[in-house]
Amino acid sequence: MEAIYTRQSVFKKDSISIDGQIDLCRRECADRNPAVFSDKGYSGKNTDRPDFQRMMAAVERGEISKIVVYRLDRISRSITDFGRIWETLSAHKTDFVSVSERFDTTTPVGRAMVYIIMVFAQLERETIAERVKDNYYQRAKRGAFLGGPPPFGFRIQRTVIEGKAASMLVPDKHIALVKEIFRRYAYSENSLGKIASWLTAQGIPGIGRKTWDSVSISRILHNPSYVRADADIYYYYRGKGMILYNDISEYTGQKALWLFGKRDRSAAKYTDLRDQLLAIAAHDGIVDSNTFLICQHKLEENRQIKNTGAGKYTWLSGLVKCAGCGYSLRVIHTHGYLYFSCSGRTNLHLCDIKHTERIDDVEAQATSQIQAELDRLATLHTPTIPTDAHNVEKIEVAKIDDQISRLVDRMEEASDVTMRYINQRIADLDDKRQKLLKIIDAGPKHPRVELPDCLFADLDFDAKKALAHELVTRVEVSPERATVFFK
Repeated sequence: MEAIYTRQSVFKKDSISIDGQIDLCRRECADRNPAVFSDKGYSGKNTDRPDFQRMMAAVERGEISKIVVYRLDRISRSITDFGRIWETLSAHKTDFVSVSERFDTTTPVGRAMVYIIMVFAQLERETIAERVKDNYYQRAKRGAFLGGPPPFGFRIQRTVIEGKAASMLVPDKHIALVKEIFRRYAYSENSLGKIASWLTAQGIPGIGRKTWDSVSISRILHNPSYVRADADIYYYYRGKGMILYNDISEYTGQKALWLFGKRDRSAAKYTDLRDQLLAIAAHDGIVDSNTFLICQHKLEENRQIKNTGAGKYTWLSGLVKCAGCGYSLRVIHTHGYLYFSCSGRTNLHLCDIKHTERIDDVEAQATSQIQAELDRLATLHTPTIPTDAHNVEKIEVAKIDDQISRLVDRMEEASDVTMRYINQRIADLDDKRQKLLKIIDAGPKHPRVELPDCLFADLDFDAKKALAHELVTRVEVSPERATVFFK
């Protein structure tokens, strides 16, 4: 029995169809009714194709005397695979005919031609793969979206980057939720599981499933596609052993980042970053670098969340203190109401103040003062995306570090004369570096506050707690009043 084998990986206008291949192959068959084996939608990079396997099983049973194909690469694009196939065909005395290449496998020259053609077919495939990879990296360097599903909180939009059509990310309706996830994890005692439970309770569908879990939250928090990348982010990822495509001067605190590169499938994408690639993205980040880095350090430590601030009776837990002794106030339940009680008085007998303040009253006073602070902060914010006040100085420090490193490398080959000049140059650079570090150190230490879009009183319990821990150092309570102290 003679057989025809056809394959077409994807439909292309300039490629011959399955039916076209069969018609051409029939002309080479003496058998008027040859067996036809066809694999549509399968690549030739390997032999994992159902009809091909059925055909080779028939060869091994001695049922096929000749196989006709339109082109050699319809069988395989791998010289290794074809070598094994050819051995099987030879062992079972099965002839092989390629319509377009026109060779006779019954002669030594014909068999040699088979191998030569296969070598060039494999070379073509590897060249195409290399071109695809180079194009992928070039798109990444331009900041274009690299494909796949967009990160949660973004949608894909077509655009033009450096004169070429490309895709980029723009925020969607969930972007405020992403900001809230970062804020809750960075500035409160919420664990990954608590944030996941909160999202699920809100009725918000998870990523690819109905509910949320710790893994989904962790992936969002790790993803640099959300961060406004500045010099601090540059230093963080450089310390992780990553390949950074962009110079530190491009880390201006506005654009986000793309993380990509080949990796071991068994390795976690965001924990083992060595030799991964990082490039400035075309879209703006939505999380400031300080908040992002707090989350990264917290994720790396993977520590148990402390009980401080984890109370469920008031969003002020962990912040409220006695105005007299400074010790924490705890919640007690009496006659159907919740009150504050001083631990310095009840546990240590160090305080003379007897607290009888109801939690609702203290929360109302704190809400009024926090709203006034938010109104004040709103007048300071500008409509443009703010950047780190000392990002320029941090970039200069990085450049000086690189210059000093290069000078130190030259010392191995320096003479006594040039050594003096190198030492003097290093001293001058270090002096400049120390001055820049003093400027940076004198800057503000507290992170930028993301202002809510509504009144503080309208936020839910967890949102109030998260924002209060971000803004407030402590709330001192006396029988007369509650006073909020801000960062």
